[in-house]
Amino acid sequence: MGISAKDKDVWSSKMESERNLEVMFNGAAKHWTDALPIGNGRLGAMIWGSVANETINLNEDTLWTGTPGDYTDPDAPNTLHEVRKLVDIGKFSEATTAAVNLTGDPSDVYQLLGDIKLEFDDSHATFDEKTYQRVLDLDTATVKVQYTTNEVEYVRKHFASNPDEVIVIKISASKPASLNFTVSLDSKLHHHSYVNDNKQIILDGSCPGKRIPPKVYGNDTPKPRTPPKPVKDRNPKGIQYSALLDLQISEGTCKLHVINGKKLYVEGCDWAVILLAASSSFDGPFTKPVDSKADPHLKSLNTMHSAKRYTYEDLYTRHVDDYQALFHRVSLKLSKSSESTMLQNDLNLRESKERVRSFKIDEDPSLVELLFQYGRYLLIASSRPGTQVSNLQGIWNNDIVPAWDGAPHLNINLQMNYWPSLSCNLLECQEPLFDYISSLSINGKKTAKVNYGASGWVAHQVSDIWAKTSPDRGQAVWALWQMGGAWLSTHLWEHYTYTLDKDFLRNKAYPLMEGCASFLVDWLIGSPGGFLETNPSTSPEHTFTAPDGKPASVSYSSTMDMQIIKEVFSAIISAAEELGKTDDALIARVNKAQLRLYPTRIGRDGSIMEWAQDFKDPEVHHRHLSHLFGLFPGNTIQVEKTPELCKAAETTLFKRGEEGPGWSTTWKAALWARLHNSDHSYRMVKHLFDLVDPDHESNFEGGLYGNLFTAHPPFQIDANFGFSAAVAEMLVQSTVKDLYLLPALPRDKWANGCVKGLKARGGVTVSVCWSEGNLDGFGIWSKDGMDVIKKLHYRGITATVEISSGIVYIFDKDLKCVKTDTLL
Repeated sequence: MGISAKDKDVWSSKMESERNLEVMFNGAAKHWTDALPIGNGRLGAMIWGSVANETINLNEDTLWTGTPGDYTDPDAPNTLHEVRKLVDIGKFSEATTAAVNLTGDPSDVYQLLGDIKLEFDDSHATFDEKTYQRVLDLDTATVKVQYTTNEVEYVRKHFASNPDEVIVIKISASKPASLNFTVSLDSKLHHHSYVNDNKQIILDGSCPGKRIPPKVYGNDTPKPRTPPKPVKDRNPKGIQYSALLDLQISEGTCKLHVINGKKLYVEGCDWAVILLAASSSFDGPFTKPVDSKADPHLKSLNTMHSAKRYTYEDLYTRHVDDYQALFHRVSLKLSKSSESTMLQNDLNLRESKERVRSFKIDEDPSLVELLFQYGRYLLIASSRPGTQVSNLQGIWNNDIVPAWDGAPHLNINLQMNYWPSLSCNLLECQEPLFDYISSLSINGKKTAKVNYGASGWVAHQVSDIWAKTSPDRGQAVWALWQMGGAWLSTHLWEHYTYTLDKDFLRNKAYPLMEGCASFLVDWLIGSPGGFLETNPSTSPEHTFTAPDGKPASVSYSSTMDMQIIKEVFSAIISAAEELGKTDDALIARVNKAQLRLYPTRIGRDGSIMEWAQDFKDPEVHHRHLSHLFGLFPGNTIQVEKTPELCKAAETTLFKRGEEGPGWSTTWKAALWARLHNSDHSYRMVKHLFDLVDPDHESNFEGGLYGNLFTAHPPFQIDANFGFSAAVAEMLVQSTVKDLYLLPALPRDKWANGCVKGLKARGGVTVSVCWSEGNLDGFGIWSKDGMDVIKKLHYRGITATVEISSGIVYIFDKDLKCVKTDTLL
């Protein structure tokens, strides 16, 4: 009998069912970061759970300020020449000042959609607080709020359906005819709401056609462009949107009334089901809203019409089936010892924020499980095929001007959002990233040609829904960085190494990688020492002290520049070999250029140099770890192949310290894991479990909010994703040919455990179990017709095996195959 790939016990009876994966509160939210998120990739909602008066915040991923922009600067080549001359003569501070004039306009801003407002009758003014519970169940992607008042139990269930593209809320009462409430729609954006003839609430509105100017540009006297760009429309039409709320109510005495033409009043019902559909006029990053033919009102009506064909039970079943097809691919169970399971189950019954608060003492492994799966949940909820990329806050936002505009930042944040998509077995969730890279390549080709006189395409440090590719507005230290698109391009090759999908490589990845490599070859310039260099060059958001004692950020050939370029060049050479394109002229240029790139160097103090020169670092504990890109997520620094650089990387991590925002903490956890250092990797895992008080946030402190959102502060979602990827990296690492088992397992903290369904490079899926810190056994399988050869590694033991497609291979602790079976 064959083994089903969907079977939780796919290879070992040791894989027990997971504990409840719930984010739990015993009261309503007091802050936005206490509310619980749901999402279907495009629509999102935050559930506060207030009893008498509830507000549910809504988001739609295409609601942004602005219109398509001109991401070119005809005057940039002149400024570029000036900056390069200053760098060449060692005037780095002056080059930093001059480079501000290479920066462009700010990105546009992610907006909110609005709010569903629920007002319950006077019986809800007081309720039995002991009966209250608000829970996000990760297994079903459902938020449930329940409480009792006047001996009547009220239950609200919320979910965001991907197959039916609606947000669904069912409100029910245990006593017949006890449900009475008013519902309305509101928004902070320009809007008009009303009840139509079908007793549905409509919310029509628009996003600003121009963003509110940033509070800080970083440059009060920028050099004016010559000639200045003409302003054709000082008040352009922005993206239009429409939301539609429909109510289904129980039969019998239940009634539905219209109030003031804007609200609906539910009276004397057993239950009510709210459906919310929403759409916008966004028609791609190259179409102005004024020219869009998309009708958001009609789209919402059609979506609602389709959704109403199903009962609530059918909508729920379709939602759960769709979600669990992704979520159930990976399971994780951790414990300190076999005796600790009962204690952990007791700990699970506490509020999530209390579990975070006590983690420094109890180090509850089940909370690690929860946060690992929460990252996977959030990626499923914020990034699905056909949606926009998961932005700085995923899809959740409650502000007209969110922190850092909610914009995708390309110098770590957007990339980290998608780190778990491969190893954590959510390949489909990466599709919006590839669509976004395609859009960036179109605008980026114009930026590369006009600004830098280069072929190919380029993207800088921050972007938006319009696929902005020019530098941001502000100081060069963070606004001027030409490697954003190049870093994103490495995700294309990584996707191939995990899937071995040649159609994807040929049709999607290679053309984009080709354009990126073309730009990089042109961007590199010769130096007196014979190396090819990047000039100007920055290490993201970090300054140095120049030899003349002045602060600066602009120099040449920062280590991150070189490591990213090496990664891109290596990837396209390998891709060309796979596709039979090794004779292409570009590949010949790349091969020659690769030999002349600056090497990664070790400084006087034994750490990896962040810049081409061993400049003095005025902030050794800086949050970015840019010069360790080659270790993770890159692959040019490896324990077995570059031991001296790994030793220097370790020194660098000690030098950087453990403090920093959430994304920095999870990056450090992954970096230590790549060094096979379980103690320090776990220290960074533990470091993230620090409860943040929203009323008393400190810059760069990191930590977790009550709803387990990760903090910079304020909220940035990247560390939620980075955490999942880092934990996966601690348990399984791979190259196309190698598989490393439990390379950074904290044996005393997670003494016993199983992980099922992680993906590894080379097109294989892996499940591993261990006890008392030692490997028990593992399973590997491949499908889609791919036979692969893998070299297995575990604590110095190696074995080479051939994995045939469609067969599950079971290995013991000595890496010996003890069983095979057919994968159904």
